[in-house]
Amino acid sequence: MKKYTDQGSKDTRSGFGAGMTELGRTNPRVVALCADLVASLKIQPFIDEHPERFFQVGIAEANMMGIAAGLTIGGFIPYTSTFANFSTGRVYDQIRQSIAYSDKNVKICASHAGITLGEDGATHQILEDLGLMKMLPGMTVINPCDFNQTKAATLAIAEHYGPVYLRFGRPVVPNFTPADQKFEIGKALHLQEGSDVTIVATGHLVWQALLAAENLENQGVSVEVINIHTIKPLDEEALIRSVRKTGCVVSAEEHNFLGGLGESIARTLATHHPAPQEFVATKDTFGESGTPEQLMEKYGLNNKAIEEAVLKVLKRKV
Repeated sequence: MKKYTDQGSKDTRSGFGAGMTELGRTNPRVVALCADLVASLKIQPFIDEHPERFFQVGIAEANMMGIAAGLTIGGFIPYTSTFANFSTGRVYDQIRQSIAYSDKNVKICASHAGITLGEDGATHQILEDLGLMKMLPGMTVINPCDFNQTKAATLAIAEHYGPVYLRFGRPVVPNFTPADQKFEIGKALHLQEGSDVTIVATGHLVWQALLAAENLENQGVSVEVINIHTIKPLDEEALIRSVRKTGCVVSAEEHNFLGGLGESIARTLATHHPAPQEFVATKDTFGESGTPEQLMEKYGLNNKAIEEAVLKVLKRKV
């Protein structure tokens, strides 16, 4: 089993900030918009170097989406930035009508996603955003796992024409993917090969999946781990190929099990290769205030929960 090591834990939102800094220097068409959260989104270096390409809209997220859509008409590539709850739930109508339906080249960049937002509590811990965004026709949905992958995704979406939802978070998490790894939209990454069970994880749960796999390997379970950084379009070919080999799958995500990655996997398998599946996700609930570690434990979103799901799904194999 390949061993992955933490190269120095960082928050994924800083990966977005680093990507924006590089884009500012390399792509003059990229512009940044923010809804009064510059420090939280880590885009101050972009603003310092390119003040003429930054638009502070204040606490007016719906207006930000409309402005971004308009900027695309002039050939710009706008990156909107605010918390995930405000990037999706608060402005869904504007995204649907002005960006998705109109096929505008807007990059919706959302920090502080999921339950690992922590102490800010349920009102800010959106767990429905991936579902909201993936249901919009033409919307690409990306959820990277660490600093390096978030930076790479931030750069890659500038070269992709069309609306994109890019999700990342606030907590410091292990940074374990190669800094020079190419980010290919819609292409799953096989982190390790196995024959007994497939774990498909996204975002912060990828590292937890690797920890679970290591413990399971010590128990004699051969685990395949796949990093799905692109929720939509889903790499169905890679998923089906893996599950044909292992015979069962566990999906792991920091999101409601209704509408998330797990449901996309279930639809794909039901259509092409039915197989037992267990879901590691929140169970139709809002969050609450607490540290990220406390909440991940309480809501079953850690390596221990993934291990339990694997042992359960193994018993369901034919």
